[in-house]
Amino acid sequence: MFAVRLSHRPLLAAFLGLFSSLAALPAIADAPFDTCVAQLQSQARQDGISAKVVDELLGKVSHNPTVIHLDRKQPEFTQTFAGYLNARVTDSKVAAGRELLAEHRSLLERVAHQYGVPAKYLLAFWGMETDYGRYFGKMPIVDSLTTLACNQRRSAFFSKEVIAALKMVDEGAVKPADFKGSWAGAIGNFQFLPSVFLRYAVDYDGDGKRDVWHSLPDALASAANFLKGLGWSADTRWGREVLLPKGFPYQDAGINQPRSLTDWHKLGVETAFGKPLPQDDQVQASLVIPAGYRGPAFLVYHNFHVIMDWNHSEYYALSVGYLADRIAGAAPLQKAPPVNLPRLTREEVQSLQSELTAKGFDAGQPDGILGTATRSAIRDYQQHHGMIADGYPGEEVLASLGVGDQTAASH
Repeated sequence: MFAVRLSHRPLLAAFLGLFSSLAALPAIADAPFDTCVAQLQSQARQDGISAKVVDELLGKVSHNPTVIHLDRKQPEFTQTFAGYLNARVTDSKVAAGRELLAEHRSLLERVAHQYGVPAKYLLAFWGMETDYGRYFGKMPIVDSLTTLACNQRRSAFFSKEVIAALKMVDEGAVKPADFKGSWAGAIGNFQFLPSVFLRYAVDYDGDGKRDVWHSLPDALASAANFLKGLGWSADTRWGREVLLPKGFPYQDAGINQPRSLTDWHKLGVETAFGKPLPQDDQVQASLVIPAGYRGPAFLVYHNFHVIMDWNHSEYYALSVGYLADRIAGAAPLQKAPPVNLPRLTREEVQSLQSELTAKGFDAGQPDGILGTATRSAIRDYQQHHGMIADGYPGEEVLASLGVGDQTAASH
């Protein structure tokens, strides 16, 4: 699915463009559900959606508390890196990706040539999102989106998605009875949100409709078109695993601290196989250490940020890149992530964020998500207290801040 925590990088402008055709909607989450639905109905009619579609879909919409529960438990933000990666980049998924690469090579090559997105990445997204089309989700889309639109946390965002979903039905892209998908309102082989479908879905097989459910050509081309719209660079990779020297200054790591490859070379960073990095002053890369200094390290490039605009999670982006490389024939990681690190609940991350901010290390809004601002605050806290400043909330940090019970768990 598409996470909706948007980054502040330049690609944000491209993502925000998804909503340019939708009217600005007020936040309506403070109203009772029935009142919220009535406001959505009014907005839909103002946007020119037919009364038949508005009445049929929003007239029968139901609040689904399961959606709210799942929204609070997204695995990108509640698992360790080892637990997340090992559950998603499996030997069976790699083997299936390689078989599909061989089976659909001609189609994938045509799509790659037209949109500039190599086949291995399209297969990796497909594998991550729906296990290569095996599971699209069975929840009524309009119920899910309306439930989220009428919840305070992300009301404005999902209100727009409700309107986009109604437009899909109004244009005949999907029948109401068939309009099902994930709990977050994502649909089809690549789990598009409705606004993404409206802007980027294409009729690649030429049958007169955009079918991201049953037409693999439409689905693959639509995904490639979306990535191209987000700024995918055809000439660069997503990133690579690297080795760090002893005494490495971990405070230089972090998604928002890019350096040239030449600079990383000077700091002693090597490829995963112990070879020197290429020296290039023009190519910028950031160092990501998702499991702390005991785990693997990755230099990530421009396309990594594009993947994060699809799903704003470093774990997700690393998994897509790694799965893509494995499908293309690469070996497993040279340094596997440790499986015995503490797994924090969302409430524990909120407590961690609050403690850091209270001690003068700004972790941003205490939202329970271990994002860039929180990792930066942890890194500053570690450096201030003489710890290895890897930005990871390991046992030493948690004990120092009095957060959780530091119980190790990988999943």
